[in-house]
Amino acid sequence: MTRFAYFCGHEQWQPETLVEHAVLAERAGFDFVVVSEHFHPWVDDTSASGYAFSTIGAIANATERVQIATGVTTPLFRYHPGVVAQAAATMDRLSEGRFHLGVGTGENLNEGPLGYPFPKYAERAARMAEALQIMRRLLDGEKLDFTGEYYTTDRAKLYSPPIGRVPIWLAAGGPKSAGLAARLADGIITSVKDPAVTVEKVIDPAAAASREAGRSALPVLASRWSVRASSDDEAWEALSAWRGLRAPGRLEAVDPAVLRERADSMDRTEILSRYSLVSSPDDYVAVYSPLITELGADVVTIQTTALNQVATIEMLGSEVLPALRNLEG
Repeated sequence: MTRFAYFCGHEQWQPETLVEHAVLAERAGFDFVVVSEHFHPWVDDTSASGYAFSTIGAIANATERVQIATGVTTPLFRYHPGVVAQAAATMDRLSEGRFHLGVGTGENLNEGPLGYPFPKYAERAARMAEALQIMRRLLDGEKLDFTGEYYTTDRAKLYSPPIGRVPIWLAAGGPKSAGLAARLADGIITSVKDPAVTVEKVIDPAAAASREAGRSALPVLASRWSVRASSDDEAWEALSAWRGLRAPGRLEAVDPAVLRERADSMDRTEILSRYSLVSSPDDYVAVYSPLITELGADVVTIQTTALNQVATIEMLGSEVLPALRNLEG
């Protein structure tokens, strides 16, 4: 049965607001909240950038049932993978076993401002292969000696271990990351624009790599961006904190002001065309149902923004989630 997640975006809302949204999402019937983890946001003028692990601790304290996942953190530069494992174990304890660790190879917005390098994908993937091993082994209770090309541990151990097994989900947008997830992770996180492209580039390669590795197919957490608005002007205002996400050079940029300038120099319709514009519950169902019917996602993340986010969460719970759940009979 498909489960549904609400996205808490640190790049738009301050952490105390995200805690309120998470409580409302649980009350609305969501099964998960997925919390973004950034150092810098996507633009510098209408944005935020709280420390995700503190926010997650507050969410864990304020909720009772909903599962909580990072969406996603990067255990490669700012954080040694052992420190991320320690954070994950602590979050699992504070949430009474509800935490999922979502990781990815990141963007320079989160590494460059602090003086860290941001190498090409090949090195980031190689680092991730080591990081996944370190985090898994520490979370599983091992006292770990590890000597890799990028990371070392010397009798490292988590003395506040997780309550149970913390799943590690790896973000994948193409076949290389999908294959890495299939070999070393517990699940795949993928952002969907065109479902058919995601099946071709992520779902099918992951399934093939899982078979080759002798593993079962991994669960998939699929997210999709939508903007709730009744006009393009309203959509642009609602999208204000996220418009840099579609600006060129987003992976390499360091300064959110640069992405804001690039986004604002583009035609608005070009940026808006890269998001799903919705206004009614039926629109939401049309946007997110392919993630169930075409991708077969185990978790569907509704990644949405609106001028009235509280009313949107309430509407999602009362009208959209029941309709999406009915798709499975």
